[in-house]
Amino acid sequence: MALTLDDYRLLGRSGLRVSPLALGTATFGTEWGWGAERDEARKLFDRYVELGGNLLDTADTYTDGSSERLLGEFAHQERERLVLATKYSTLRRPGDPNSGGAHRKALFGSVEGSLRRLDTDYLDLLYLHVWDFRTPVEEILRGLDDLVRQGKVLYVAISNTPAWQVSRMQAIADLRGWSPLVALQIEYSLTERTGERDLIPMARELGLGVVPYSPLGGGVLSGKYRREDVTATDTGAGDGTRRSVNLALGTLTERNLAVVEVVREVAAELGRTPAQVALAWTLRNPAVTTSLIGARTLAQLEDNLGALAVEFTAAQLDRLDAAGAVDLGQPHDLLASDHLRRVTMGDLRIETRR
Repeated sequence: MALTLDDYRLLGRSGLRVSPLALGTATFGTEWGWGAERDEARKLFDRYVELGGNLLDTADTYTDGSSERLLGEFAHQERERLVLATKYSTLRRPGDPNSGGAHRKALFGSVEGSLRRLDTDYLDLLYLHVWDFRTPVEEILRGLDDLVRQGKVLYVAISNTPAWQVSRMQAIADLRGWSPLVALQIEYSLTERTGERDLIPMARELGLGVVPYSPLGGGVLSGKYRREDVTATDTGAGDGTRRSVNLALGTLTERNLAVVEVVREVAAELGRTPAQVALAWTLRNPAVTTSLIGARTLAQLEDNLGALAVEFTAAQLDRLDAAGAVDLGQPHDLLASDHLRRVTMGDLRIETRR
């Protein structure tokens, strides 16, 4: 069934309604050597909101603060109808050890800065951006809960954190009556599916809506790269292009290009673009609430939004699932094996409803 941006979904175990595609604004500003100038960023914002989109995602250090400043400027007149999500924990001042991390001082300092740049009294959704392996979970949770009680943050969430830490935090929040985590932002796409091992099942079980970032695999799933981009002797290192970044990150590989070939085939069958097929696939996962799109031009945004109208056949979904599948590993493969089924259930048939 085709969707539109105003087919809103509940975010995790909250009552917050959000669009099935969120507009990522790390592309607002050119301080990182790429991205959209102010006027183009304004066009992206206006088009997304015009079509009913309401979830806009940023972070305190995206494009050195320009992302939040531009988003705050654009959102000012429609603040109440929009859901503004930002993040904290990345280093805000090089050389200052307390300007980054998950701890209370970094948390409160980051939020105050985000409120000023976004020109708002409150944040709808605040993510812990990157797990720091140093701050006690009780300190993080209590700090987040204090901000909720102060009215500066409405909902809290987490990103880039091991599944066992997230589940531990959710259990502590429930037991102590602190604000629960309502969303989990992770990298998830047809070329990056390792989250299916633990992160995504954990999120579904504990009431966190999954919000995939980089659903196009760094642009690889848009179909713009070919095998010669991988095998060329010139790696492009340091040339500032997206190709060089993908090579450095290891996302531009023979394995991923094989996945792209299947995406291209399905796209041709449907009369869609590869990017639309890749985005639409993420939305088929029942744990996924909304996927992040990070367009730099209005044409890219329009193409991405076309993913909402993509409808797959069962056979096409099977091909896509098989192309990007990963081994689940221990204990998941063992638990799913015929041997374990026989020794635990024999010939019994037990229906599971969830």
